[in-house]
Amino acid sequence: MPDRRSFLSLAALAAASFFPPARAQERFSHFVGSDPGNVNRMIQLAGLRDGDTVIDLGSGDGRIVFAALRAHPGVRGIGVDIDAGLVRKANEAARALGLAHRAEFLHRNAFDAELARVDVVFMWLFPELMRLLRPKILAEARAGTRVVAATWDLGAWQPDAIDDLGGFVPSVRRWVVPARIEGGWDWELPMRQRTYSFSALFEQRMQLAEGVARVDSRREVLQHLVLRGESLAFSLRMTLPGIGHASLAFTGQVRGDSIEGSVLAALPVPGDDEAVDEVRIPWRARRSPRPAYFAPTGTQLGTSSPGIPSAPFPVRVRNWNGG
Repeated sequence: MPDRRSFLSLAALAAASFFPPARAQERFSHFVGSDPGNVNRMIQLAGLRDGDTVIDLGSGDGRIVFAALRAHPGVRGIGVDIDAGLVRKANEAARALGLAHRAEFLHRNAFDAELARVDVVFMWLFPELMRLLRPKILAEARAGTRVVAATWDLGAWQPDAIDDLGGFVPSVRRWVVPARIEGGWDWELPMRQRTYSFSALFEQRMQLAEGVARVDSRREVLQHLVLRGESLAFSLRMTLPGIGHASLAFTGQVRGDSIEGSVLAALPVPGDDEAVDEVRIPWRARRSPRPAYFAPTGTQLGTSSPGIPSAPFPVRVRNWNGG
């Protein structure tokens, strides 16, 4: 059976076609209590962990925050609502439930909420409001923050998980805020007694990204690129001077202006066309405002180019290097 929120959502959708966006936003942003079953679905999809801090944008009477705190004793909750009366009642309820030491409700506009230190963002707002909040979430929330919303989506930002029961039951969606990798990155990898300088460019729209990389005068497209929160993985197949055709699988964690992880390198064995050596190499990339990818290339393919140094033999040998 459809709940009250479902009927409100259908009414809001119909009204949006008759009212200008601003008027529709004002008229249909008022609080309507969420069905407890759907609230529990939101809590389940959030994947709460002890130590998480959750925030509910448009918290109303606090029921989503209270449900999160009941589900996980180690979770702390914040509610934000523009209705001072609802904020007062939610704080009173927190005291009555013995949750005031873990729950706080603030009289604040959702656009002024502090998102930098939360782990989960809950929303169940008019669809236009959610779309308007999307840039704030992507700009301010930490990479890896989970965003959980019912009924409405976030436009071009595709969800990472969906709980859809069909019919009139609202869908619940979860997004994971991606790290920002857009732009240039440089790094070095020592292989076979030589250090190779890599330069890469990433293009990004939310969690969808693609990239290209360069070593010396050679460029290739990055394959199988996956960005989820702070985690980044991709592969690169490229002919490297002095090695031949190498297959490199990168995995790492994005930490602001650096990426730290490792590379599984499959390198051809000299003199044996069938054999491959595999070695795992530490990987650390740094963000570059002027990536060497754009350095002049020249006309001699397979040689070093200006701005892309290729170190002579030998450079340095690590104790993990197998060849």
